[in-house]
Amino acid sequence: MTDKKLRVAIAGATGYTGGELLRILLNHPHVEIVAATTTSEEGTPVSHVHKDLFGETDLCFGKELNDPDVLFLCLGHGISRQFLDTHDIPSECRVIDLGNDFRLDGNYAGRTFIYGLCESAREEIRKAHDIANPGCFATAIQLALLPLAKEGLIRDHVHVTAITGSTGAGKKPGETTHFSWRNDNISIYKLFTHQHLGEIRQNIARVGSGVEPVVNFVPLRGDFARGIFASVYTRSVDGISLEDYRKLYEDYYAASPFVFHKNEDISMKDVVNTNKGLLHVELHQGYVHIASAIDNLVKGAAGQAVQNMNLMFGFPEDCGLRLKPSAF
Repeated sequence: MTDKKLRVAIAGATGYTGGELLRILLNHPHVEIVAATTTSEEGTPVSHVHKDLFGETDLCFGKELNDPDVLFLCLGHGISRQFLDTHDIPSECRVIDLGNDFRLDGNYAGRTFIYGLCESAREEIRKAHDIANPGCFATAIQLALLPLAKEGLIRDHVHVTAITGSTGAGKKPGETTHFSWRNDNISIYKLFTHQHLGEIRQNIARVGSGVEPVVNFVPLRGDFARGIFASVYTRSVDGISLEDYRKLYEDYYAASPFVFHKNEDISMKDVVNTNKGLLHVELHQGYVHIASAIDNLVKGAAGQAVQNMNLMFGFPEDCGLRLKPSAF
């Protein structure tokens, strides 16, 4: 890339993921944000909606895309196809979709969307024109499974229980996101039917044997704002020790600037506000268990989208993404 900054537009910039993209990209050294579009806040300063950005930017929401080099779609699920149909987007403009429209079938409107889980398709992403950003639960669960899939070590059902914060439900308020319902409360939803299961099975099959695994997934709503903690286990393979499994994970993620295996226990707060993924492997009575923690809005959404952009445009993979964890 030259010294000329990349022109970036964000469609649907009033939501949680749009806000996270703004926070990250405002501090990216190679990016100029030229548009933050919305259907409801045209002319309103971005900092009136994302109040933490007061003093950070004078950008206002609008409807025009302003000739971007890359367009991030932060729209509700099912709306990205409609957006492409109703907007004149030049063919040379790259598109990174943070919804679920292109994760299972990436061919649409003359574009081919590559599934953008960086840790499973880094080289394909470098060559991609358009990206389907993975879902947040899908990212956390696949990070736990990719090393096993690559070595053909998923030979039985996979069992997952994972909990997410209220921001995973989006910005639009609803009964189960209302503070008085969510606070001091945990509940199951979309038992065994969560929409991320399809992309998990499809991509794990692509990385591994070609056979889609059975994934029994119990998603939980947590009484906190952000983060995902996943408990993932499947039958272990005879003859493979705990040390062997841990080395497998360390080797698989050796080239990743963000995903790490720890021999010690991990917690969700270790990753909140960062693009980091942490994993911890244990063996117990014939099962291998992997704990996985990410921030649903960063590594599970906006951060991963920027990581994809960095790979696509030849920037360092971690550019603009060395973010501070909260710790306390």
